[in-house]
Amino acid sequence: MALRFTTAGESHGPGLVAILEGLPAGLELEPDDIDRDLARRQLGHGRGGRMKIESDRAIVTAGLRHGRTLGSPVALRVENRDYSNWEERMNPWPVAAEVAEVHLPRPGHADLAGVQKYGFTDVRNVLERASARETAARVACGALAKAYLRRLGVEVQSHVLSIGGVEAPSMNGLGPENFSGVDASPVRCLDAGASDAMVAEIDRARKANESLGGVYEVRVFGLVPGLGSHISWEERLDGRLAAAVMSIQAMKGVGIGDGFELAARDGSAAHDEIFWSPERGFFRETNRAGGLEGGMTTGEPLVVRGAMKPLPTLTKPLRSVDLATKEPAQALRERTDSCTVPAAAVVAEAMVALVLGSAYREKLGGDHIDDAVAALRAYEERIGWVR
Repeated sequence: MALRFTTAGESHGPGLVAILEGLPAGLELEPDDIDRDLARRQLGHGRGGRMKIESDRAIVTAGLRHGRTLGSPVALRVENRDYSNWEERMNPWPVAAEVAEVHLPRPGHADLAGVQKYGFTDVRNVLERASARETAARVACGALAKAYLRRLGVEVQSHVLSIGGVEAPSMNGLGPENFSGVDASPVRCLDAGASDAMVAEIDRARKANESLGGVYEVRVFGLVPGLGSHISWEERLDGRLAAAVMSIQAMKGVGIGDGFELAARDGSAAHDEIFWSPERGFFRETNRAGGLEGGMTTGEPLVVRGAMKPLPTLTKPLRSVDLATKEPAQALRERTDSCTVPAAAVVAEAMVALVLGSAYREKLGGDHIDDAVAALRAYEERIGWVR
């Protein structure tokens, strides 16, 4: 059994829906387990006006009774409060008044390729689904996966490493305790000085009608060795994680551990030497590999970095072409954010949690959460792993 999820909904439609299959029965859940992460997705200096309209909450419509999972698919709905402002444009049924089509594709967005692929003439048929608003449904599913992982002793955290040209200083030896106040930073950065500089950089870009990207890091603590497999390409956990993170809107790069930096090092400075002690069992004193070797977890913290491009919807639009007239034109101008790297890190938490939750389900099985916990304890004892 693996975790599988699907989402549906458009950015300004009535709402988003998601279905998550594969959770064992008996997992205790509270509304805040989901709503807390939905609220975190809306945080971050540089967000636009829509965050003042939406206040995301998940409504569970299936798979949960008396606060516990049933083992059946969990269905969720997140309403779009902004739908009322766009109802005329998004009404799925024929209306008397014809709605004006949008013919101005944005460079860097799915607009042009989408209308070419699906035979549309209206860019809105593409952009509404391509929008990162869809990630609210992913975060809701990811929150359920994180609840499952917590029962197995696993914590998923994230922080921002850079925004634009501002980089936070390197931090070694981060543990779960270091992330207790990360959401208090307006850019979810662990370094106070870098946080202030990032805020100033976002303000500069916003005044210049620009947008900014950046790099974030997801760290996962408490993973048992041996999740994933070297046996086939689709079972290698690094490949699954990279695909999951790259599927997030506006991502352009993924690194595991020291990532691209390893390419410039000698081999002796690229790998993590292995040690053993009665107290700790097998362990490493470094974690350059980011907790993965040969497509499998090593028991060290998992480190996944994502690189996000600047958002393609700009308040000062780039040059484009009108789809109807083929004449030069400015790209579509919509309400937009200046920077969403802090929110993207929360979405990446969700995607990483869904991949890891699936890996645990594949390894441990179990119809009930207690079965999974018992199987984990037996596996830890067999390999002599000390948490």
